[in-house]
Amino acid sequence: MTLHLCNPSAFSSLLLPISTSLLSLTTTPVYNFSASVPAVYRLTAPAISYTNLSFCNVTLSYTHPGQNDEITIEAWLPTSSPNATANSTAPWNSRLLAVGGGGWRAGRFDFSYEGMKGAIGEGYATITTDAGLGFSQTSREWALLSEGNVNLYHLQNLGSVSLGDMGVIGKEITRVFYGKRPEYSYFNGCSQGGRQGLMLSQRYPGLFDGILAGAPAVYWSEAMAGFQWPQVVMKELGKWPYGCEVSAIGEEATRQCDGLDGVVDGIVSDVGGCLNSFDPFEMVGSEIKCAEVEGGTVKITEGAAAVVNKTWHGRETVDGRWVWYGLSPGADLIVNGSGLAATNCTEGKCVGQPASIGKDWFELFIAKSSTFNVANLTHKEFDRFAQASKQEFSSFVETDDSDLTEFRSQGGKMISWHGLIDQLLSPESTERYYRDVSAVLPDIHEFYRHYEVPGLEHCFGGPSGNPTGLLEQLRAWVEEDVVPEASPVEITKPDGKLEARVLCPYPQKAQFDASCTDPTAARCWSCEELPRSQLVT
Repeated sequence: MTLHLCNPSAFSSLLLPISTSLLSLTTTPVYNFSASVPAVYRLTAPAISYTNLSFCNVTLSYTHPGQNDEITIEAWLPTSSPNATANSTAPWNSRLLAVGGGGWRAGRFDFSYEGMKGAIGEGYATITTDAGLGFSQTSREWALLSEGNVNLYHLQNLGSVSLGDMGVIGKEITRVFYGKRPEYSYFNGCSQGGRQGLMLSQRYPGLFDGILAGAPAVYWSEAMAGFQWPQVVMKELGKWPYGCEVSAIGEEATRQCDGLDGVVDGIVSDVGGCLNSFDPFEMVGSEIKCAEVEGGTVKITEGAAAVVNKTWHGRETVDGRWVWYGLSPGADLIVNGSGLAATNCTEGKCVGQPASIGKDWFELFIAKSSTFNVANLTHKEFDRFAQASKQEFSSFVETDDSDLTEFRSQGGKMISWHGLIDQLLSPESTERYYRDVSAVLPDIHEFYRHYEVPGLEHCFGGPSGNPTGLLEQLRAWVEEDVVPEASPVEITKPDGKLEARVLCPYPQKAQFDASCTDPTAARCWSCEELPRSQLVT
């Protein structure tokens, strides 16, 4: 394959879905491309570096007539292998790998481009979509047509429609360029990308053979409410603690709960055990270092303990009814001043600082106003907003459909994964979805597996590395019927040393063999299923 086919005329036979109309198509030959992609950008594959790769960039824009939208898809098609020589094998591996988005972005941003660089380095044709949102960083640039009127076509495209289009058009682009469709098609994403993966399995079950869905915003309305929940707690209490107080409680929880799994490594693996054994109120009155106050020290307040406790145990209605899961002990609730329990403290006074994605959802999509302030909501009003989210927008963005019968029937395979110290989305929500699917399809292990990652934050970060073996394991499952079991992962201990671990398919978890003398070796760890009484329900 040479780059002489990388020109618009070569795509004159391109067939788009009947619901779409082509607006433009450009091609850009890229020669002698080099890249070094860290594992965090690849999510489920190891780091990769290469030089002298050439590919064809096909950028296509289309519209759904009558909807006044313009969606752009970008495909990268390898035309030479990295470090190419005269004896190089065919550059394309006959597979398509679609890359998901993050936050309010469907794709075509820095993170997805890094994922695409990794994909072409392994010979994949790769694709991403902007869902018609262009290079918007937040939803404030497109959410409202006018005050009181949500841009429903944009939300629909982000939620689902652009994903189906991307899969169909991506396969068609490879057919035209390479003369055949991909033998296998895969999707890889986290967060918004994880939600996209679940949406593909539910609404477009025959489109992708294998799906990797990391930390998915699976129950969208619950996720949006969860982003705002700690701020509601603070307003109801009338207490806005210093960030140092909240962080100190979390650090102490990690210290006390670290060894519950039998190994001291700076990671809380037994979340349920930690919630049962560690009481944040025991820290009230403890003096801690705090750069936010004059003098550099402060005593932990009861308000701080209450905020942390309610964030861990999850959202409740104003009358005390439990609604949804919270974050895990060890998760960073502050995240450099922008976390879910973040406050802005000046001159000794603190005020709430809501996380932007939940704030935008409630202000723009529920209140439908560019001037509304979600911080003014009472707990009762917040409950109404959370309910309205489900009522108005479930069909647009929710991915909680647990009947994956058609996905299974089409031969699809899916792996979800979630870090246990995710600081944005509760890992228990993905576990809940897996259990919901298993209630409908008891043979769930034949087509869907879920991995919890102790010590991993939202998509990446924390003492745990990413689950870099999952993409390869998914391919083996799809193409060779090799069922994924334990998956390798590497952790960084508090002393900076790296150690090998394994991840296990739910409901199993990694167990250290006490008779083994080397906890740094993966061979000393095995996957064992917990008794049902110990599992979160």
